[in-house]
Amino acid sequence: MALSIIGKAVAREIEETPSHYQGIAIDNYDVMPNHVHLLIKINKSDGAPGPLARKRRARPGGYVGASRPTALIPAIATMIKKKTNKTFSSDLWQPSYHDHIVRDEEDYQRIWQYIDENPAKWTENAYYT
Repeated sequence: MALSIIGKAVAREIEETPSHYQGIAIDNYDVMPNHVHLLIKINKSDGAPGPLARKRRARPGGYVGASRPTALIPAIATMIKKKTNKTFSSDLWQPSYHDHIVRDEEDYQRIWQYIDENPAKWTENAYYT
């Protein structure tokens, strides 16, 4: 799917997300004309799931702790929204989002496949024009 200027800015922010968060990887994503899908892997530095931290610019090497890995998801969504809204001087996003904790390998593969196949199904979307 060819991305608009806004879509390209959103993709750039998604790709830069791991540089802002310790232990975050974007395993897969797609930017659609009216929504985004992200498959985010959250790991502690030792590779085990667990509490993470957001890198803080005010204090080099400092981190803002999160009580649990899933607490980072709202922070990541907010960061991407704020940066793209600022770039375009407009409120581009709806206020909420849907998240899902991947439970096992089968769930992971199902979500990966959905993200990969979603752009090809855009013409079937109720909002396609």
